[in-house]
Amino acid sequence: MNKLFTALIAKRIVATVSALLVATVACAAGIWQLNRADGKIALAASLLARQQMPILSANVGPLSLEDASERRMIARGQYIPQAAIWLDNRPRPIPPAGSTTSQSGFYLLMPLQLEGRDEILWVNRGWAPRNNQNRESLPPVKTPGKVVNIEGIVFAHPGKVYALGEGQAVVDTSKPRIEQNFDLRAEGKLRAWVQSPFILREVDTGKDDGLLREWAPLTTGVDRHYAYAFQWFALAVSGFLFWLITGLRQYWRQDVNGDLE
Repeated sequence: MNKLFTALIAKRIVATVSALLVATVACAAGIWQLNRADGKIALAASLLARQQMPILSANVGPLSLEDASERRMIARGQYIPQAAIWLDNRPRPIPPAGSTTSQSGFYLLMPLQLEGRDEILWVNRGWAPRNNQNRESLPPVKTPGKVVNIEGIVFAHPGKVYALGEGQAVVDTSKPRIEQNFDLRAEGKLRAWVQSPFILREVDTGKDDGLLREWAPLTTGVDRHYAYAFQWFALAVSGFLFWLITGLRQYWRQDVNGDLE
């Protein structure tokens, strides 16, 4: 037993430490991927449970983000199209059937002046494809010029992407803008608006306005996390087996040579 310990560990300190390091890092990465998958599943379950609660109305009294988050909501008001913000670098939420590539485009964020209230509700109206020949060209979208009723799900923000040079002063807010991210609080200060402390992500109601509202479920990517976790754990096992097999071969070789002597 002492000879085996010596052959596997004592005479292979560098190999043992390296194998232990690889196994530790790989297992930690695998556990992290599993935790990410569990987090998405829990978030999706929470969202589903909150959507089963009674529908809120944005036109009835002020609502906090804590009370309204992830719940269904209806709103009645009129859009302010000249204040629209187009969020760039947003992939199509659900790729078309048979497609293996991600199509880039915009989320259209547009303020809605709530009827009967001196309050603005920002609405994520949906996704539209980008013009690949002219990145500054905005997609053709129809915006009603009258009071409308909309329905959606409440979120704190429309999602964020990494962007350089954020925080710069906006030169012109009198026309639609292309931005990388949306800051609800900063937008309210910029325009001196009274705003709802959340955005409403509109659901698909069959409107033909040039926008897609097929939102990806929150569990999207769970299978990928499981696959990554399997790969990391497989790496840990492979590293351990490589260390063990090479050590045993060295032990057997030394044992045979010792017997011959």
